[in-house]
Amino acid sequence: SDGARGMAGLGSPEPGPTPVPATRVELTVSCRQLLDRDTFSKSDPVCVLYTQRPGSHQWREFGRTEVIDNSLNPDFLHKFVLDYCFEERQNLRFDLYDVDSQSPDLSTYVDFLGQAFCTLGEIVGSAGSRLEKPLTGVPGKKCGTIILLAEELGNCRDVATLQFSANKLDKKDFFGKSDPFMVFYRSNEDGTFTICHKTEVVRNTLNPIWAAFAIPVRALCNGDHDRAIKVEVYDWDRDGSHDFIGEFTTSYRELARGQSHINVYEVVNPRKKMKKKKYLNSGTVTLLSFAVEAEHTFLDYIRGGTQLSFTVAIDFTASNGNPSQPTSLHYLSPFQLNAYSLALRAVGDIIQDYDSDKMFPALGFGAKVPPDGHVSHEFPLNGDASNPACRGIAGVLEAYQCSLRRVQLYGPTNFAPVVNHVARSAATVLDGSQYFVLLIITDGVISDMAQTKEAIVNAAKLPMSIIIVGVGQAEFDAMVELDGDDIRISSRGKVAERDIVQFVPFRDYMSGGPGAGLSMAGLAREVLAEIPDQLLSYMKARGIKP
Repeated sequence: SDGARGMAGLGSPEPGPTPVPATRVELTVSCRQLLDRDTFSKSDPVCVLYTQRPGSHQWREFGRTEVIDNSLNPDFLHKFVLDYCFEERQNLRFDLYDVDSQSPDLSTYVDFLGQAFCTLGEIVGSAGSRLEKPLTGVPGKKCGTIILLAEELGNCRDVATLQFSANKLDKKDFFGKSDPFMVFYRSNEDGTFTICHKTEVVRNTLNPIWAAFAIPVRALCNGDHDRAIKVEVYDWDRDGSHDFIGEFTTSYRELARGQSHINVYEVVNPRKKMKKKKYLNSGTVTLLSFAVEAEHTFLDYIRGGTQLSFTVAIDFTASNGNPSQPTSLHYLSPFQLNAYSLALRAVGDIIQDYDSDKMFPALGFGAKVPPDGHVSHEFPLNGDASNPACRGIAGVLEAYQCSLRRVQLYGPTNFAPVVNHVARSAATVLDGSQYFVLLIITDGVISDMAQTKEAIVNAAKLPMSIIIVGVGQAEFDAMVELDGDDIRISSRGKVAERDIVQFVPFRDYMSGGPGAGLSMAGLAREVLAEIPDQLLSYMKARGIKP
């Protein structure tokens, strides 16, 4: 039947985003002034890369370079290709050996020349994505330096913007005209087709003009400009049994010629053509415009110098429990970190690689603060109102622990002041050189929902994202609402321009014992996963290029 052709799994024809594959990064390794271990010639170095699985402390060999004979300053030809995940701390270890045998067994290499540790984020986040580190590990010796260069692998990053109209399409509806939409498929090697785009439905017309749409060239033809692209035209029906009007084929190369007589296509229904001698077509489709530009990635902005500015806000309300009692979420045990400290470490350890000065403003809210005991919803953890920044994540943890001894937990739980605090900073840097990330760690029930919603709607226009980690056993319904994944947040009839909030309940990642590290890596991954897209959505909306 015409209507059923190719319609399996189409559902309602809402235009949908194309999923983005993982970013792949190519690492190039060079060394300078390596140790000379050979008596009669120079060392013959090889570099071995080790990685860790998220949450595991076990190093696994990832790969090794070729051996370069007689060189203390090798530039290795062999590259390491890694999947880059912004939301994970990807630990890397580079070991250098002087090779004296052909055996793959490292113990027979005999001479260890030194090693370096870093994260993939540290390399990517360095100026020009180039990191130089001293090699260490041979007591009493200078081991030289290692130079690591990261480059994003070129998989076609072009995005095409297309617009189509149609003329004199077949009338399919008994009452009124057709409600046409188009479905695009790219051909596969085996002759099958994969759906890659659906237009919106234009109601009640045989001469629709569809809205322009952007699609990665990768999705349209995967880089092969001559690969067939099939387009099917349907009349939308509410019950999903959309009527097939006809189809045509084209290719990226043809479409790229833009508006011309070549890009006017006859829409043909093969069944009708077989049945009717005088059948010409079921209408025509015309390409109105075509443009292509390179899609910028998160890494393009980081490489271009965009810094992530990280601020922490910690909930000091009384509902957390008395900090001197082991049942309190703020209890400082000599044996293990509390939930606040764990969440801060998990997220902060990754973000700090992307912040060159490693100075992090840290605020508290919901406590009575000295000297007069007034309730504050944005007090500096380090006690310095003029400069609440702490050095590194270790500095934030230290300031947090000192604050617990200084302030009295109180209430209510107001988020708006800390959101507005970061928004004020973000509003002064709109040129894309900085992007602000606020981490709020809270035990839950929010007291100023209306004000917080308004603050978030205003902040959505600024270069900032908000991460909320909920600790403890409270119901976090309000946080899920702020997250805005399902329904975009609004305030006084104004809808947030972007989704900038990510909420994660800490208890989902709480596992005691040996798996605790794994759950912290999972927490970091979940919490940070949306930041790259949120940064891109801001840059795109503002037309900021890397």
